[in-house]
Amino acid sequence: MRVAYWIVAGLLALLYLYSGGSKVVRSKDQLRPMMGWVDSMPLGLVRTIGALEVLGALGLILAPLTGIAAGLALAAATGLVLIQVGALSLHLSRGEVKVIGLNIFLIALAAVAIWLSTTWL
Repeated sequence: MRVAYWIVAGLLALLYLYSGGSKVVRSKDQLRPMMGWVDSMPLGLVRTIGALEVLGALGLILAPLTGIAAGLALAAATGLVLIQVGALSLHLSRGEVKVIGLNIFLIALAAVAIWLSTTWL
């Protein structure tokens, strides 16, 4: 179970570090080609979402790795599920049904991380 957790958590962490880091450091003009929804949100909210994604990625890895508050990995994975539920609802409200596959995949992967973290943390 530990190996499976580290594979899932590592994949999620890589995806969210890139995505969240991009939202934190890039301008709206740079984000627009990848994320058309940024024009409908204030830049501060986009940056907040990015920061939460980065913190979630770090929580998935650092908490179990250091052994300090390892339960934070469960909280981080739960937070990432909630972020993706919000993203899924945003895309559906904008009529972007074709792009929700990634959101569904990330929800499923984070749900697996939740389950795996409860089995050995």
